[in-house]
Amino acid sequence: MNRDEALALIKDVLTDVVPGADTAALSRDENFRESLEMDSLDFLNFIEALSERTGLALPETDYPALTTLDGCADYVASRTFPE
Repeated sequence: MNRDEALALIKDVLTDVVPGADTAALSRDENFRESLEMDSLDFLNFIEALSERTGLALPETDYPALTTLDGCADYVASRTFPE
């Protein structure tokens, strides 16, 4: 998966977890957890859904890297194989 595909997937997952989320309005380096007012359960649901959709194990130690669109896209793209 390349970075653009990862970014599109992340936005889809965010929209699934936070219905009505305007992912187009998010800057790529802002903390979307804060911007979308995601509580701990919302964020955990995001992590679980992202893990299911990518097939990646997402350990808790990596959660800080998964709070911005850029961080998530870099993380996912660097850990998935090209299709």
